[in-house]
Amino acid sequence: MLGKLLLLTAWPSLLGLAAVLPGSLLPGSLPSGPSPVASAADPLHAWAGLNHPTHLEAWVHSHLDSQQQAIQQLLANRETPTIANTLAPYDRAVAELSLAGSEAGLMYSVSPNKAVRDTAETLIQKVSESTVALSLNQQVYRALAALDATKSDPATQYYLRRTLLEYRLAGVDKDEATRKRVQQLQERITQLSLTFGRNVQEHVNTVTATPDELAGLPADFLARHAPAAAAHAANGGPIQLTTDYPDYMPVMTFAHSADLRHRMFLAYNTRAFPANKQVLLDLLAARQELATTLGFSTWADLATADQMIGSAANVRSFLAELDTASKPGAMKESAQVLAFAKQQQPGLAAIPADSALYWYEQYRAKVYHFDSQSVRPYFPYDRVQQGVLDTAARLFHVEFHPALHAAVWDPSVTAWDVYDPSPQGQHPGKLIGRFYLDMHPREGKDKWFSAYPLVPGIRGQQVPEAALICNFPGGEAGNPGLMQYSDVVTFFHEFGHLMHAILGGQQQWAGISGITTEGDFIEAPSQMLEEFFHNPALLQTFARHYETGEPIPTALVERMNRASAFGRGNWVRTQLFYTRFALDLHDRPPASIDLDALMRADYAAALPYTWVDGNRMYASFTHLTGYSSNYYTYLFDKVIALDFFDQFDQKNLLDGATAMRYRKTILEPGGSEPGAEMVKNFLGRPQNLRAFEQWMGEEFDNPEK
Repeated sequence: MLGKLLLLTAWPSLLGLAAVLPGSLLPGSLPSGPSPVASAADPLHAWAGLNHPTHLEAWVHSHLDSQQQAIQQLLANRETPTIANTLAPYDRAVAELSLAGSEAGLMYSVSPNKAVRDTAETLIQKVSESTVALSLNQQVYRALAALDATKSDPATQYYLRRTLLEYRLAGVDKDEATRKRVQQLQERITQLSLTFGRNVQEHVNTVTATPDELAGLPADFLARHAPAAAAHAANGGPIQLTTDYPDYMPVMTFAHSADLRHRMFLAYNTRAFPANKQVLLDLLAARQELATTLGFSTWADLATADQMIGSAANVRSFLAELDTASKPGAMKESAQVLAFAKQQQPGLAAIPADSALYWYEQYRAKVYHFDSQSVRPYFPYDRVQQGVLDTAARLFHVEFHPALHAAVWDPSVTAWDVYDPSPQGQHPGKLIGRFYLDMHPREGKDKWFSAYPLVPGIRGQQVPEAALICNFPGGEAGNPGLMQYSDVVTFFHEFGHLMHAILGGQQQWAGISGITTEGDFIEAPSQMLEEFFHNPALLQTFARHYETGEPIPTALVERMNRASAFGRGNWVRTQLFYTRFALDLHDRPPASIDLDALMRADYAAALPYTWVDGNRMYASFTHLTGYSSNYYTYLFDKVIALDFFDQFDQKNLLDGATAMRYRKTILEPGGSEPGAEMVKNFLGRPQNLRAFEQWMGEEFDNPEK
């Protein structure tokens, strides 16, 4: 997932500012030599120096002041509008706003200091207010509209066209009273989104379990929780578990105790409930009023107006296609798992939602001779990290070097510099970016898995920066951080976002630098990189047993691939549930919405599992503040990603000519071209469903005998 920071709270591409994409930049530069020791006055890094609210406040306000100065310069111009006197100062304002918003947002999500997180929330609101004010500034709009860019390069022309479109979608051409109401609604949307996210971030539910209830869980999981168990050995417990992913996923996948799975499921799916129920309803009402104020029937119509898919009606048509394509396989798959579960548990009428992961795991172990615990010893966190780095380095023709002196926001965070190798073989080549890895859970930190563009680059002035914010196992002394294979896929996914931010961040303009494509294209590069995980030769370069150093056996990888292919129908249907629910919340009068009834109906339409009463997933569904109605992005981009991956030589994934062509046509353009144009440039045609349908069919092609 791309980072759900702040300026995300408007609609997907406010002003062409990459508004939902945290980041853009500040004019300046990062030296190409050894990383400098950052000071408290570091203009690029809000976290450098003092980890204190007043420092962050001063840092953000300095960028807001610089944004105002750039706009004043633009408006003071009395000459004919040109690229230099109009678009350039506008882009500096974009840079300042984006940098202020992205890094305040980062501190809101990851700072170990609660006072800093609270201050960051207030500052995000201020940045959003400034962003909305700029989006409604008629003088700026008229100056940009008067600009003749016909003799400029195609990227500049596209930037200007998209910016003017975003201005019109923002309501810049409305009367003063309407624009004032738009601004009020935007500010309310931002405030409600921040409240929703904070409630999820700071409310981690817990579950107590007895040692007996942990039967079936991996040995390293039991060892990590052994101190609590030993202290109460005489009476058999209790053991404290959290809803953070390193506890939640193993319990839901491996625990034999149906009662423990049920309690964990409800604890996870009631985070931030009931607090966020009314917050969400208020957010939906504010979005709908904003949409109608701007002349759209629903928020979903507004949110798709500048996307690749074009309209909410097109989203519905696309979902109908995927429903038809996925339903037969999903029904066959779920029937097989249910029949197996009935054999193991006579009297079971249906699989409840809180046991689907468990029974799929048991079925794979029996039918495909694959127990996903068997691969975990080959995926200790440190080896996986190095493997992802090595894979990306070969695939994208870059080098990664630790940025040992870079300032970080927590001691557990590492920083890395990215270099383009020198054609002459000189070391280390040309610096093209920096990224940060914040990879393990801690108190107060965002609980999801995200890539955060921080400082998209300006060619010749500064390099892009980005961060991964994840919650993988490990990060503690004595804990190897053994990962499930789905965790490794997630790592590849998020790193795909990161490389898009770095390689796409070499543009002339801040507003089209990095991941600034249409919002429904941003998941395609990350989902494409997921597919590399399944290659045995690639995995054996890093997947080694954490105790013996033995590489993962080819036969085990092949069984893993066959087993993981089984369940694709379930994955697509689950995504259809999330997608329809997000869309349904935004295409009808909010006053008519019963959150519980709507969620249950959408669940029943997509999935065969028995509904679990008490599920309040909507209270922690943070994609609703970032993607809003446009969760369809994941399925839309999965189709594109599989089409992309199908172009690679499956026998030479990393070193073939396709890799560099992919870098040049998909990643490097950043937001300088329409997504559909980039897709066509790489494929030689528009995307289609052929690769997706083939991928769906693979789950039944090669069952283990």
